Amino acid sequence: MVAKVPRVYATICMVLLFAPVVLSQGSTEIPAVKSKVNAWFASIIKPLKERAGTLDPEVAKSEAQPKIIKVKKGGGGDFDTITKAIASVPIGNNKRVIIFIAPGVYKEKITIDRNKPFITLLGDPKSMPTVTFDGTAKKYGTVDSATIIALSNYFVAAYLNIENSSPQPDGKRVGAQAVALRVSGDRSAIYDCKLVGFQDTLCDDRGNHFFKNCIIRGTVDFIFGSGKSLYLDSELYVEPDLGLTVITAQARESSSEDTGYSFVHGKISGSAKGAFLGRAWKSSPRVVYAYSEMSKVVNPAGWSHNSQPERAKTVYYGEYKCIGEGASPSKRASFAKQLTEKEAKPFISLDFIGATKWLLPPPKI
Repeated sequence: MVAKVPRVYATICMVLLFAPVVLSQGSTEIPAVKSKVNAWFASIIKPLKERAGTLDPEVAKSEAQPKIIKVKKGGGGDFDTITKAIASVPIGNNKRVIIFIAPGVYKEKITIDRNKPFITLLGDPKSMPTVTFDGTAKKYGTVDSATIIALSNYFVAAYLNIENSSPQPDGKRVGAQAVALRVSGDRSAIYDCKLVGFQDTLCDDRGNHFFKNCIIRGTVDFIFGSGKSLYLDSELYVEPDLGLTVITAQARESSSEDTGYSFVHGKISGSAKGAFLGRAWKSSPRVVYAYSEMSKVVNPAGWSHNSQPERAKTVYYGEYKCIGEGASPSKRASFAKQLTEKEAKPFISLDFIGATKWLLPPPKI
């Protein structure tokens, strides 16, 4: 006689049998020990073929068969300029297009329109190409002065030097601000890039963004905008300036806005003196530094309310387990916080930008 299988048990078995397979992942929290970060990252953000069931379907479909376009200055590639390569991508593109840029210097002002998502600009990691232009706020407006403007979602840049070659503002010339890179699309990633400018080097404009192994150089507000971004293992190099030196001018205007910058395992270096980690350019900026190494270039007060004392009540400025001469909390501004483990946790995870649903490692071709 065959025993009857209980109805509830049978139902559970059927659900398990036909449920989609989702590969298990490790913790999305960034390790406290810096030497473990790369291995941890590789174990979470795996290549497409190892991410079945974990990526958003739109991403998985778009990345399945990437198209490769080669740019080589002087000929020998599909195009001789990056601008021409981008122009060849169809409007409404829904497949990953990798534009490989051969070594060399490309003087171009580049815009990737909103209707061209899934574009990657990829350099040679052994001989990184340089993309440069001298646009200024006076000629184009601040955010539109950028050498590269990425308006579309799912933009990726890897192994590039991106610079704005305009002269350093001297406090006398009007509109001397000059952006190197503007990232305005959602779900964008920047790997191993060097961003060079003075005032307003990086417009981290809007959307969820990920930066890893980057070097960002500047003087005043050289990372600014309303992005929600995670900066991992990146160096912030503060150049000297005759006036104020400030790393971030995050532009959140209300505590209800889900934006902010998180710098984890970063390094703050440079030749400036008295540089602020951030200033309250807008009323409610949110910036956190965790496990970061801060040199003596950092102002002992750390943070500025931008001569608007009322903003001391609305900023969210936090530090967590930072080290170095510039990390001492003894003279920090009273409105900055030394975060507890619980307070820091949301900022030291890939979940801060929902990365496991869309982020992939830089491509190899």
